[in-house]
Amino acid sequence: MSVKQPLKGFRVLSAEQYGAGPYGTMFLAQLGADVIKIEPPKGGDTARHVGPHWLRDQESLYFQSFNLNKRSLTLDLRSEQGIEILHKLAKDAHVVANNLRGDVPAKIGLDYESLKSVNPAIVCAHVSAYGRDNERAKWPGYDYLMQAEAGFCALTGEPDGPPVRFGLSMVDFMSGTQMAVGLLAALLDAQRSGEGCDVDVDLLSAAVHQTSYPALWYMNEGDITQRAPRGAHPSATPSQMFKASDGWMFVMAQIPKFWPILCERIGEAELITDPRFDSPAKRLENRAELSPLLDAVFSTQPVAHWLELLQGYMPVAPVYNLDQALDNPWLETIGMRDTVSHPDNAAMDVLSSPIKLNGERLPNKAGPLLGADSDAILAEAGYDEDAIAKLRASGVI
Repeated sequence: MSVKQPLKGFRVLSAEQYGAGPYGTMFLAQLGADVIKIEPPKGGDTARHVGPHWLRDQESLYFQSFNLNKRSLTLDLRSEQGIEILHKLAKDAHVVANNLRGDVPAKIGLDYESLKSVNPAIVCAHVSAYGRDNERAKWPGYDYLMQAEAGFCALTGEPDGPPVRFGLSMVDFMSGTQMAVGLLAALLDAQRSGEGCDVDVDLLSAAVHQTSYPALWYMNEGDITQRAPRGAHPSATPSQMFKASDGWMFVMAQIPKFWPILCERIGEAELITDPRFDSPAKRLENRAELSPLLDAVFSTQPVAHWLELLQGYMPVAPVYNLDQALDNPWLETIGMRDTVSHPDNAAMDVLSSPIKLNGERLPNKAGPLLGADSDAILAEAGYDEDAIAKLRASGVI
């Protein structure tokens, strides 16, 4: 039985680069949309040139992370002929997406105002650093800057250490996913009303929105959440990392019912009624006393011992290095690793989509070589071989 792909028949044109935009549109491609990745003829997406690992002919492995299931069209969007081709494609497309600098989409005609005369139902989705409608629109910006300005770095790390960024570009991934949600909602409306619109997500807004409950605590109560030792939760205790005899694990007595379970299963039942720890408020107040007591217990046995005692009874997980995380047999059990064929690697390992439909992971295929689909896409738009050859000779594609 083939996997259901609910976006089959929908076409997305995406002038995208690097991480945020491509990450978001990859979900659409995995869900069945025909995502046409529009790239500059010379060099293509910047992500194609990000090392340190390469396939043949300097084709970047990094690029594959964000571009599975797409087609590649090289097109100079700063040329008259390039815009003409864009309009031809947009006439039969459903979405035009981009993650260019905020002032660029209007200049090169990727916004709804520029395309509504070509296709009134077109949805134009934009991911930019700071938005398209303010004095920062021309500013370049990247994930790490947003982590800094939105407070992420100040919330991360040990209390007595320097601010720390996430180990991954999470703001890019959040922003791309939010763009996908917004454009799908707008697409649904456009299918009913016949009228498209602009959908905007900017990295800084996405990052600020993720500050969530600490933001409301501060805005309403003036409570500034501080860093806690070992990544501890700001209000639940014990909910933090603990060191076993051979490594670290994260133990989360996140809600009151898990506290007695934890104590009983690690053989410390007397802690349940200890007056210092017999309520959530007291455990938080006395975290500095509780942590060493639990350290002394956990340090006597390896991580595997404690996982055997606690997993399935309360929230607990090993703290893995990246290699351990990806070699975890559980990923094979749930199907989160996949293998696809690429022209330069017949068995390239990739991550599966986290989305399941009817219990099945979405299908994957390798990201395209630069311009690999240009001829086919232009032929679909009505260009013959001679016309395509002239466009290539003139540098438009």
